[in-house]
Amino acid sequence: MGRRWVATNDECQIDSLPQSWSVDQRGRRAGAFARRDAAVLSRLVRPRDRLIQLFDPPFDRSDLNPGYIKGYIPGVRENGGQYTHGAIWTAMGFAMLGENAAPWELFQMLNPVQHGATAQQIATTRSSRMSWPRTFTAWRPHIGRGGWTWYTGSAGWMYRLLLETLLGLNLEGTQLRLTPRFPANWTSFRTLSLPAQPISHPLTKRTGEMIVQGPGRHRKRRQRGFPGR
Repeated sequence: MGRRWVATNDECQIDSLPQSWSVDQRGRRAGAFARRDAAVLSRLVRPRDRLIQLFDPPFDRSDLNPGYIKGYIPGVRENGGQYTHGAIWTAMGFAMLGENAAPWELFQMLNPVQHGATAQQIATTRSSRMSWPRTFTAWRPHIGRGGWTWYTGSAGWMYRLLLETLLGLNLEGTQLRLTPRFPANWTSFRTLSLPAQPISHPLTKRTGEMIVQGPGRHRKRRQRGFPGR
């Protein structure tokens, strides 16, 4: 049996992965992880630096041995930096808990366009604003520097966060299920294309109405209980 780690450790006192994955599909926390969201926001989410740490504090001088990640210097890659997969799962976890504002705010923080809007930001991140880096450094003097750019795994999870979790478009067989989470300032959104579906440009409204257009049809459907309505 391995050594038990508790929050009294000087390093890795809070880890985003068990916080995110403790949320089930019905939006409930499992066991001892209930009501830890405030800790995630206060200790792992860093709005000023536009990054979400994997855990905090990083491994450095203690005798704890988590494996290969301790080979990275503190705050780099999986050793307490931003591991973009984990950051996306954090946003998904808040969404499954029924939050609307927090997942969109976290998405905007992670959006690479927001990391390359100015010359200073580009000099900091040193990565393309058209790709999702796998990691961001969370330690001085290189806070915000991207690594493993053009990483398709991060891009794929971001696609799922935006399309399935936030816009709520989920294909289940031949059926389209809608559970959108609207930002506060949106009244509707239009999807440009849905692969493998004979539906084009559906317009989804906050009121719970979806206007469906397709080959030879134009009709309205209603769905109650959109999150954030």
